[in-house]
Amino acid sequence: MKKLLVILCCFVAVSSFAQESLPELLKKYNTKNIPYISVQELAMPKTKAIILDAREKEEYQTSHLKNAVYVGYTNFSVDSVIKKLPNKNKTIVVYCSIGIRSETIAFKLKKAGYDQVFNLYGGIFEWKNNHFLVFDSTNTETDKVHVFSKEWSKWLKSGIKVY
Repeated sequence: MKKLLVILCCFVAVSSFAQESLPELLKKYNTKNIPYISVQELAMPKTKAIILDAREKEEYQTSHLKNAVYVGYTNFSVDSVIKKLPNKNKTIVVYCSIGIRSETIAFKLKKAGYDQVFNLYGGIFEWKNNHFLVFDSTNTETDKVHVFSKEWSKWLKSGIKVY
């Protein structure tokens, strides 16, 4: 009986330190006010969307999706987006590292009247993990991805991590 108790305690301890999965992480932090779009769907040639990068400038300069428009997170301004994108009926996909900050920005756009706003599921990390191309500040293909923090870096499985 003592052995069983020790084994059970070890199992509970190991389980409590187990990493959450990406779906669990997004469920924990996101409200699902904004629908997701998968990286596979966004990568399809038939998908026509304006892509907005909701990360910080340093992250965007390290790498971003092709033709992504930097809108930032900390200093995000709905008014600046409205000036750049006055047509509120266009399809917009917002992304960040894994999809948490982008949901916040996408929700602000939705509240401002944009009706076709999506959050990129798993963000640029999932994009790169699926071996899709990213580009640096000179629009040159790169393997580097800014991982935001040590904690979030575990979600990037492909590419070169930049801090």
